[in-house]
Amino acid sequence: MKKIINACLLCALMLTPGLGLLAQQHIEHKTLEIGASAPDFSLLGVDGKTYTLASFSKANILAIVFTCNHCPTAQAYEDRVIKLTSDYKDKGVTVIAIMPNDPKSVQLSELGYTDMGDTYEEMKLRAKQKHFNYPYLFDGDKEAAANAYGPIATPHIFIFDKQRKLRYQGRIDNVEKPTKTPTSFDARNALDALVSGKEVPVATTKVFGCSIKWEEKSNWMDKVSLQWAKEPVSIDTIDEAGIKALVKNNSDSLRVINVWATWCGPCVTEFPDFMTINRMYRGRSFQFISISADEPDKKDKALAFLKKQQASTMNYIFSVDDKYKMIEAIDPKWQGALPYTLVVEPGGKIIYAKEGAVDPAELKKAIVEDPAIGRYY
Repeated sequence: MKKIINACLLCALMLTPGLGLLAQQHIEHKTLEIGASAPDFSLLGVDGKTYTLASFSKANILAIVFTCNHCPTAQAYEDRVIKLTSDYKDKGVTVIAIMPNDPKSVQLSELGYTDMGDTYEEMKLRAKQKHFNYPYLFDGDKEAAANAYGPIATPHIFIFDKQRKLRYQGRIDNVEKPTKTPTSFDARNALDALVSGKEVPVATTKVFGCSIKWEEKSNWMDKVSLQWAKEPVSIDTIDEAGIKALVKNNSDSLRVINVWATWCGPCVTEFPDFMTINRMYRGRSFQFISISADEPDKKDKALAFLKKQQASTMNYIFSVDDKYKMIEAIDPKWQGALPYTLVVEPGGKIIYAKEGAVDPAELKKAIVEDPAIGRYY
């Protein structure tokens, strides 16, 4: 049972350190009952087309999966939804996916297992990256479809017959991790029964996954910003030996090390991206470390900048005037231009090195796809 804990509870536990659970207004969203007719919708797909229920009128059976980008459980099921679509395509079954979350209601701490949020633009990127073979529709602006169908979590599948009466709703199967084999293929059992003209053996199951991010949660930023402002910011000096120890990384955490300076325009411009990345992943085995290349006597200036950025991270300033010693200590392959960013695995393996400004999307992908982090529980 421990392995099928509702992922929304795990997401709650991953909230920003010191913040505690954000109190949210509770509004009941009733799940569609077996035998009910499929509610109509009008939703934009990642292909730029608008889809309604009538768009799928030729399908003998319609399976609607409420899913999203950010949820680790939803990501764990992506390949299975793709296979489900291909396996039943020639049996009169059409599969579609609807993204029900209000993107503004997804907290940064809930993005610890992903490199993408739930905006429409990011949906397009994820669909292209994973080669989705089914329509992926955006409901995050009004959540009208989500309110009508009442999904509990992502993913949550609803299966309708030819008359568009609900015949099954619940989980896809009973095992979250893609590396393990399910023992109950509930959605497939329902589809097989309907294809054969039989009654669905089990019409309703519980679901597990991330809770739906309803619009009433969209004030989270105001609350969490107050907490971020209270977190202490400091900066310590570091020498060559200290830098080498950081890069050696004898911790059990993935480390992002960014070398910057207050006089470096690209450094200052990109620093907020690192704060976003830190707030996404810091609840996991992750550390962001900044090293200022300012002169040692500019420590107060560097600290003032870090405070403005609310950088409650591990911050250092190189204590030696000879910057070439800093360059060699961080990475002998580094030519010396700022900013410079490394991603270092536990044990010291450098998996990402970038001279100049980073591409945040590329960096997040490198982080979340490393075994030290990963997309799944």
